[in-house]
Amino acid sequence: MISNSILARFGRISSAFSPKKPDLHSAFLHPGRLPQFVRDCPSAMRVLDLLGPIPWQTFPDRDLKRNWGQTTIPYSAFSAACLLKLNENLVSMDDLRQYLIEHPAFIWLFGFPLVPSRKYACGFDPSASLPTQRHFTQMLRDIPNGSLQFLLEQSIQLLLYEFHSLGIQVGNCISLDTKHILAWVKENNPKTFVVDRFKKAQQPKGDPDCKLGCKRRHNQQVKSSELVTPSKMSVPAKTVAVGEYYWGYGSGVVVTKVSDWGEFVIAELTQTFDHSDVSYFFPLMHQTEQRLGFKPRFGTFDAAFDAFYVYEYFHRDDDLDAFAVIPFSEKGGYKAGQRKFNCDGLPLCSAGLPMPLQFTYTDRTIAIIEHQRGKYICPLLSSNQKCPIKHKRWRHGGCTAMMPLSIGARLRYSLDRTSEQYKSLYRERTAVERINSQAYALGIERPMLRNGHAISNINTLIYTLINLRCLQRVRLRLPQTT
Repeated sequence: MISNSILARFGRISSAFSPKKPDLHSAFLHPGRLPQFVRDCPSAMRVLDLLGPIPWQTFPDRDLKRNWGQTTIPYSAFSAACLLKLNENLVSMDDLRQYLIEHPAFIWLFGFPLVPSRKYACGFDPSASLPTQRHFTQMLRDIPNGSLQFLLEQSIQLLLYEFHSLGIQVGNCISLDTKHILAWVKENNPKTFVVDRFKKAQQPKGDPDCKLGCKRRHNQQVKSSELVTPSKMSVPAKTVAVGEYYWGYGSGVVVTKVSDWGEFVIAELTQTFDHSDVSYFFPLMHQTEQRLGFKPRFGTFDAAFDAFYVYEYFHRDDDLDAFAVIPFSEKGGYKAGQRKFNCDGLPLCSAGLPMPLQFTYTDRTIAIIEHQRGKYICPLLSSNQKCPIKHKRWRHGGCTAMMPLSIGARLRYSLDRTSEQYKSLYRERTAVERINSQAYALGIERPMLRNGHAISNINTLIYTLINLRCLQRVRLRLPQTT
């Protein structure tokens, strides 16, 4: 549900507009008050319709009155220019600067400090009013990511308001996935000779922040019969590593799908490539709850997120229909549905008898969070009875089980992955794949940047642009055909 304060804020129409110090939102609300040279620029009016709905007047900018030794460039103007660069598929900051010079209406709209000049019909010198290409690049490294998260959050709130006005409930089912990002270093170029290309202790000189990681590793266990011994390598097939290694980063994203309208981004996080997929879960779900105002009932993930705390997060005692939709990864030597439990939550041994809990302890190493684990032992050890199935480990202590005490550990095994509800919800995961495809088209996979903070900032802007494009479709009331 959307709070009344959000509805009131987006329900109001601001009447404040000053030609001397414009902002994109005021220009969007009052296009008739724009200078003639701005209204005569089709590109400017097209981009204004895309970026204008965001309340730029409340953008958390830096102190513009401080003497920086040179003309202070507002972060709001720079952020709008970066969104323009992404939307127009401009490759470099030099291309962006040249595009702005050729379209001075953007310089006026975005709020860059103007240098008056009578030589130009717009009344100012476009080139002198812009920072250098080097300054643009430095600003991308310096701007706080929190300022860009403001733009992403506002795009989310605008979409929630639009769907609420259409009577559409959004956010009950979310999808989470990660996207690999290759660093711009020679170690990632297979045509360049590099000694110890994948030695994690040897940091690439091209990017001081990137880390070595692996992608395309199998989440599911591979049967020994499916492994083939390489014909040109005298090593067993089981010793061949499965995966591709790169220096770079990872981008985690939470997406929700709206039937007949498309999908949009709710939360995003960029980390170095050495972080596991599950490390994105808690930070992204915290963002998701804050922006939606409630906890989603369903979550769809790939098998990399097959962890007890993910199931536990979506489990509710007052809503038994809510659950996490995750394929079983078969780690620990068990298959889906192979481990059974009784009504009290005790695991059953191979003979179908409940196994008593012998002891518990705090584990700080196996999972990314501290949790309680317990050891369950054979129920026949304390009696003179013999194992009814003559288990092979009967003489060595019988069946034992080490597992978390969390209810999520039991849900992981007991989830019915053959039900129609599970299959229907799992199909919703294609939403995050489509978002990743849009992000790929905007250049997220191979950014020509050499700084972790800059890559994190450009990723936030990419997801903001994806949301703004979705908002534009919704405002035009044109359902997306899939």
